[in-house]
Amino acid sequence: MPLDPLTARSQAPERMDDLTIGGRELAEALAQLAWINRLLGAPWITLEGVRRLWRAAGCPRRLSLVDVGAGGGESNRLLLRWAALSRVDLGITLIDIHPETCAYAARIYADEPRVRVEQGDLFDLPAGHADLVTASLLLHHLPNESLPRALRAMRQAARIGLVVNDLHRHPAAEWLIRQATRLLSRNEMIRHDAPLSVRRGFRAAELRLLREEPGLESLHFAWRPFFRYLLILPGEGSPCGT
Repeated sequence: MPLDPLTARSQAPERMDDLTIGGRELAEALAQLAWINRLLGAPWITLEGVRRLWRAAGCPRRLSLVDVGAGGGESNRLLLRWAALSRVDLGITLIDIHPETCAYAARIYADEPRVRVEQGDLFDLPAGHADLVTASLLLHHLPNESLPRALRAMRQAARIGLVVNDLHRHPAAEWLIRQATRLLSRNEMIRHDAPLSVRRGFRAAELRLLREEPGLESLHFAWRPFFRYLLILPGEGSPCGT
């Protein structure tokens, strides 16, 4: 996928992408990342996308959801609260490629029967695997050439649609997260990865380019506070609008 060289995303690897890193450093980073995302209201962005697709699908009383690249999966707590209040029978599967991350998430949700954890790759998701697929802070980890394929893979796994919550690449966002992590965290993975994640984020022109890819013509995106983008992609054959 061609990108404007003046606005090209960083392709430098993040430490969290290294599957050999684990132990206390990884667990601490996952816990702090969850705290930072809650502070910035990130789970509400995913919930907005889920609610829009759910309503467009006729407000079904039962939903299955797969969270891809889930990490610790703690942002799903808000979805579980929403489902309980809305009387929706919601089952969530957390999928991550890192075995230690999966073990961490399994401990977090050990007493939650509505959540299960699986180790897996997004590109191995079977068609129609769940009603909804979500991906929060996953897309920016992927290189440019993998983005269309990843979105198509997640879309074909979702009967109703796909919700993506990811970063807006902006100098102010990078400066803010750099200062925040220096003040609030001593975890070297967080301090290294957080600013780099912003540099690997997206701009509107790049998201518009994604809509030119086959199968992604119905991709809708909108900017949200604290330098986030909400992306919604209805499933193939889904009656859902956005």
